[in-house]
Parts: sequence; C-alpha cells; structure tokens
Amino acid sequence: MTLDAASLSPQDALVAIMIAVSMSDQNMRTAELVAIQQAVTSLPIFNDYDVDRIKEVSTITTDLFEEEEGLDALFEIVRAALPEHLFETAYAFACDVAAADGALYQPELRLLEEIRYELQIDRLHAAAIERGARARHLKG
Repeated sequence: MTLDAASLSPQDALVAIMIAVSMSDQNMRTAELVAIQQAVTSLPIFNDYDVDRIKEVSTITTDLFEEEEGLDALFEIVRAALPEHLFETAYAFACDVAAADGALYQPELRLLEEIRYELQIDRLHAAAIERGARARHLKG
C-alpha cells in the first residue's frame, strides 16, 4: 500500500500515532483500542472525522511497521500531515493509549521516547503530558 503525506489528514496522523503505540508491543489490547475509539468519537479534533478511516489508517500503519524503515516513514508522513501546533496533542494521545491498559511495556516506552524526539516535544511538557495520562488511567 502506498501512502503519501498529501493523502493523510491531521486526524489520520493522530490516529496513526495512537495505532502505532498500540501495536508497538506486538499486542493490541482491547483497552488501547477502546481508548482510540473513544478519542475519535468524543474529542473535538475529530468532529468531522470519518471513523471508517480508522481501519484504513490501521492497515497503513501495520504495513509500515512491517517495512525495515517503516517507523521512520511513519514519522515522516505524520510530521508532514500534522500541523506543529498539534504535536503535543499527538503525544498526549500516544500517552493515553499507552496508559489505557494500566501497564507500560518497554516497546511502548521506547516508542513514546521516539515520538518525543521526532515531534520535538519539550521534556518538561512531555512530563506534564505523561503525568496527566497516568492520572486519567489510574485504577481504584
């Protein structure tokens, strides 16, 4: 499947980041998929988003993960499609998906670190975003 930056909307880029985090440990957990679905169906950034695109973006992300330089290609596409003012939003969504199942696994932590680097998220801002995700997903 071929994808160029022009065919990916900012919302698609946000979905791709969330799917990538869920896929990072080779196990897409139900809680993570629910977190993605809830974000897409309830947050204002996705008001006009066609939820049927989630499947297509998921397929694209999966295909990229199977390529040798796929993660680099994903970040290139995401940076091209996502306005800079939404970089922290993308990181917040990534953190929410990672925290959704109540556990953070090494592959997820490595990918979050890569997202921080690729989207140039300031370390202090990243810490605040991470703390917010942790607070939202605490269990009793």
